[in-house]
Parts: sequence; structure tokens; C-alpha cells
Amino acid sequence: MHPQSSNTHAIVLGASMAGLLTARVLSDHFDRVTLLERDAVADRPEARKGQPQTRHLHGLLASGLATMTRYFPDLPAALEAGGAVVGDFGETMQWHTYGGYRQRFSMGVKSALMSRPFLESLVRTRTVARPNITLVDNCAVRKLVVTADHSRVTGVEVEHRGGAESVEVLAADLVVDCTGRGSRTPQWLAELGYDAPAESEVKVNVGYATQIFRRNPDDPRSTDWILMTPEAPRETRFGGMFPIEGDRWIVSMGGWAGDHAPTDAEGFLAYARSLPAPDIYNIMRASEPLSDVYPYKFASSLRRHYEKLARFPVGYLVLGDAICSFNPTYGQGMTSAAMQAAALDELLAQRSSALDGIAPGFFKRAAKVIDTPWQLAVGEDFRYPQTTGPKPAGVDLLNRYVAAVHRATLVDPEVGRAFGKVMNLMAPPPSLMTPAIMLRVWRANRQLRRHPLQPASSSVAAAAD
Repeated sequence: MHPQSSNTHAIVLGASMAGLLTARVLSDHFDRVTLLERDAVADRPEARKGQPQTRHLHGLLASGLATMTRYFPDLPAALEAGGAVVGDFGETMQWHTYGGYRQRFSMGVKSALMSRPFLESLVRTRTVARPNITLVDNCAVRKLVVTADHSRVTGVEVEHRGGAESVEVLAADLVVDCTGRGSRTPQWLAELGYDAPAESEVKVNVGYATQIFRRNPDDPRSTDWILMTPEAPRETRFGGMFPIEGDRWIVSMGGWAGDHAPTDAEGFLAYARSLPAPDIYNIMRASEPLSDVYPYKFASSLRRHYEKLARFPVGYLVLGDAICSFNPTYGQGMTSAAMQAAALDELLAQRSSALDGIAPGFFKRAAKVIDTPWQLAVGEDFRYPQTTGPKPAGVDLLNRYVAAVHRATLVDPEVGRAFGKVMNLMAPPPSLMTPAIMLRVWRANRQLRRHPLQPASSSVAAAAD
């Protein structure tokens, strides 16, 4: 029998968004928290070597901002002061899909538009400012340290890099793996005699490219976010143009099933022109480029089912992309990580100081957090026949109804509001199937059949000409 572990020291592996949020949560429950990061961390916004995705367009869903604000109450004000665009998600959108533009609506809650490095720098500054949190960078984790019977993780063996290299064992009462999709936990578990988690992998072959442009803050269009999503499977291309800090636009465009954007400036602009509406193209051609075009490829969504394991070592957890990495085109990753960290916070508060047996309870809570964004992302991806992997039962029938919801948002802002709440993880997907919403969807689709929308330049496009 092992004594119950104390809440003296927690170690978090990885100092990206999931790790930072986890460290912040653990600082309320442990005397000391140590964040270990493999890369060097600068005291400024940056995309580190181990974060190739951070250079591209990111979305922070309204529920994600609300969750982060619980732990950093001044975050929205700091975002706005730094030049991010903070406002109502539904009132500032210019979203073209299914042959038209979604009607604008009021969500009643704030969301934020900014670069991922800027958001992460604000979160990191506030996290490491807490007196019981220490960030150690240039530090590679070599292996887990465990008891003789492998039943408990008691720390990690790390290699310090940069200056004088050294190897050190750090003891901890709890270790949390937030190292992302490349997590070594499955390998470590197998080496310790445990089963690795079963995996669900949905191959999407998504690729996109990103470029930064100068933005005129006095232009009335400058606080709108522009999005074009395809009517699958007939269309494969998407584009997003978001206002970010520094009076800049960030433009990301790409597609499913190998229909990726080129990385030369001329080809990238031509790709924008190929989108079903001219909004992004018109602003790009009139704006000064501030960066090269840089690519990113995402082969598959990957979910590791830790909640299904019968055995798991005490004193160890996994969180964030290390559990589940979603197709990034849906902007769910940061919000999912924040909600998983909040779920851990609630579980620790309920259990007081007891850590033994915490893993099964946490993984079940994390699975509930992940279920909705996974269902939304995988459901959309399976609109394409090229998508492969475990296909949820009934997804084709469900997708036919969701397509009707998409079309209804072009004429009915109430349906748009209901869809927006689901997309922002503020309401469960079944909320789109209440009798009232289904009636509105039916009426809107009947209206569109009788009076189809005529292709026309949007106000954004017209203003740019």
C-alpha cells in the first residue's frame, strides 16, 4: 500500500497553451508547480520551433475566452489594450457558405481575434507571475521516474540544455503531460508494462498557407472577421481573414483532400480569387504584404482514448492535444484545452488533497469535454468521400440536416445564433434539433427553394473595389 500522495509539487510537461492553463489551475491546489518546456522561451510573442501551427490563423471560441477569463480576469482588457479585436462573435462576422452570407446576430458574449503568439504571451506572463509557478525552458524530459512496481509516477528525469548541459531528476506528486500530439506517453506506458490507449484517427489531408497583411484601423471593415467555408463535397476550399493586433490582417487559406494553397505570393492571391466570394481577394490585392507565405499540413485528427484504460499509473495525467488533436480548421483546440483544465480544477477541488485514483475520473471528464468538438469536426470532415477512419453511425443522415441548418443561417439569424452557440461549445449539438429550431430550419429552406439567393458582391467586396 502506498500512502496518499501530497499536494506539494506538480510538474507540467510543455509550456504551450494547454500546459500554461494546466499550471495555472494546479497552482491553486499545489504548493509548487514547475513548467518544463523543451524549447527556449522568449519574453515576447513568438512562434517557437516546436509550435509550427502557431504562425497560422487561430480562433478562440467564446467559451474558451470565458474559461480563460475565469483564471485571468484581466485577459480581455489586456487583449484589447494590445490591439486584439474583442467583441460579439455574431455581430462582426462576414461568413460566406452554401452560396450566401450568414445573417449576423448577437451572441451576447465576447470573443477575441488576435494572433496565437500574442494570446499565448499574455497567458504565459500571467501564469508565471504567480509566486508558486516556475517555468524552466531548454529542458527535455527523458523519461518518467516511477516506483519499483511501476504503479506510481514520482517525477521525471530531465536534460537541461542551452548553457551547461546536465541531467536531473525532479520529484513530484503529480506529473501532467501537455506536450501535444507528439506526446510520448503511449510509448512510456508500454515501457512500464501498461496498455497504450486505443486511438481514433480520421484522415483528412488538410493543408493551408498563411500570409500577413497591413490593416488600416480606420477602415470600417477592419474589425470584421471574414470566413469562407465550403459546401462539401462539391467545394473543398476555405479561407479566413481575421484582424489581429499590430493593425494587421492574418489570412489563411487551404482545403481538404489535398486541395492545398500554393506558397508563392502570386499563387496565393490566385487561390483567394478562386474562392466562391471575392471578399478576401479584394482586400489582399489592395493591402501591403508583411510576410512571406508559409504552409501547414494536417494529415489527420487523432484521439487517444485514455478514458478506456483499465490501468493507469498514479500521479500522472495527460491533457490537451496529447489526448486529442482536432482538424485545426474548426478552431477548437485552445478552447478544448481550456475546458479540460477547468475540468481538472473542478475534480481537484472536489477531492481535496487526495490524488490516488484521480486519473480515471479526470479522463472521463476530459472525454466529455472532447466528445462535442470531436463530433462536430469529424462529422464535417466525413462530408468528403476521401475522409477515412472510424465513421460515427448515422453521420450521413445527420450531415444532411446540418447542411439544411447551414442554409437556414443565410436567411434566419435565430438559426444562426443557435448554430453559433453549438460551434462555440456553449450548447450541445442536440440543441439544433429542438422543435422550434427544426421548424425554423424547414421554413428557411423552403424560402430559399422558392426564392434562391442571387450571387452578389458583399459590402466588404464592394467597398474594396
